[in-house]
Amino acid sequence: MEKINDTLKRLAGKENFQQRYERQRRETLNHPDVKAFLKSHEEELTDSMIEKGMVKLYEYSNQSKECNKCPSLDGCVNFMKGYHPKLVIERGSIDLHYDKCPRKVVYDEKRKNEKLIQSLYVPRDILEASFDSIYEDLERIDAIQKAASFIMNYVPGSKQKGLYFYGKFGVGKSYLLGVIANELAKKEVSSMIVYVPELLRELKSSIADSTLNEKIETIKKVPVLMLDDIGAETMSSWTRDEVLGPILQFRMLESLPTFFTSNFDFQGLEHHLSYSQRGEEEKMKARRIMERIRYLAEPVMVEGRNRRV
Repeated sequence: MEKINDTLKRLAGKENFQQRYERQRRETLNHPDVKAFLKSHEEELTDSMIEKGMVKLYEYSNQSKECNKCPSLDGCVNFMKGYHPKLVIERGSIDLHYDKCPRKVVYDEKRKNEKLIQSLYVPRDILEASFDSIYEDLERIDAIQKAASFIMNYVPGSKQKGLYFYGKFGVGKSYLLGVIANELAKKEVSSMIVYVPELLRELKSSIADSTLNEKIETIKKVPVLMLDDIGAETMSSWTRDEVLGPILQFRMLESLPTFFTSNFDFQGLEHHLSYSQRGEEEKMKARRIMERIRYLAEPVMVEGRNRRV
């Protein structure tokens, strides 16, 4: 088999190859990202280093950076799907490092959370939720505007209230969470939608396999948490005081945005939280939970017809 160096030398003698090489060389050196790299390292680089690193520069120039050429993670155009290149100088030579792109980071974090907490299943209509499908919906205009305002103003690390969507069954409260989650994903912000009744059942069963604390820690620390259908669960003192309480307390202290959906308004939810499945009335403990929810989220009534019939 002919060695690659011999092949290149043989091809280099051909006029067409030389012309193509010179054209690609000029295009590579004139690429904005390559020019910026060469400019920022002009004191370190020599002409010889640039020539020897031309293959790396060419490889870099033809790939997507920060997902700017990729419609989606599945549609990634790079050599290594989900990874984008960074030019570096190592041991006197130009080289490339590959790091996870923003979409890959968000994807991996979501997969990690889904593996840990099985109740994170989100129906397809929620996964595909977008503002385009609801922006003209006058019945839910107030809730839509509040959701849009949060997304426009959200800055990771800043103190910002979430929203507490409440209203009748089937008016699209969960769909709004999907819209917000998908819009945040476009900004490379990870979020978690959790169906509360299923979550609490799962956490109760996690006591046996010693994964309870790990799961609660994951939920507590996710950048944006969305608790779907709070109030639909069968309430017990344990789920209220040992699960919801610590999660909401941590997020309140860390000012982490938290969203809720419920069929109850604040007053109705407090009444629901006051009574355990044994019929015990514990109003003070319910008030503590509600204080945290009021701190974390602004109540927004969602009106309209039942879209599930």
